[in-house]
Amino acid sequence: MTSPGTTDPTPGFRERVLALVARIPEGRVMTYGQLALLAGNPGAARQAGFVLNSLVGGSDLPWQRVINAQGRVSTHKVGFGDMQERLLMAEGVEFRDGRCDLATRQWWPDEDRAAPPAPLL
Repeated sequence: MTSPGTTDPTPGFRERVLALVARIPEGRVMTYGQLALLAGNPGAARQAGFVLNSLVGGSDLPWQRVINAQGRVSTHKVGFGDMQERLLMAEGVEFRDGRCDLATRQWWPDEDRAAPPAPLL
């Protein structure tokens, strides 16, 4: 599901995002921007979020393993933040002051090991 006026940035973007989300191991996370980058559209983090928004509550894919670049869940504004945090904590992801440690929890596919950028914070 996309919001009015938005479309997938490239053909197949949705499928690539979903395929990546399916690969995130338990107890690890990816960011929306990372998903967009690995799906072939750097800068399309918001569109990756729209793809995931269509999964909440109705998919077996681990949508909860995608968080924002600050290590926080972004789903509080749509009413799923507490649930997402609980699901992640059940997998062993810890939150301190509302953030998880991306340096230890962020997952990159083996074939993209050169992709992680230097930490911003």
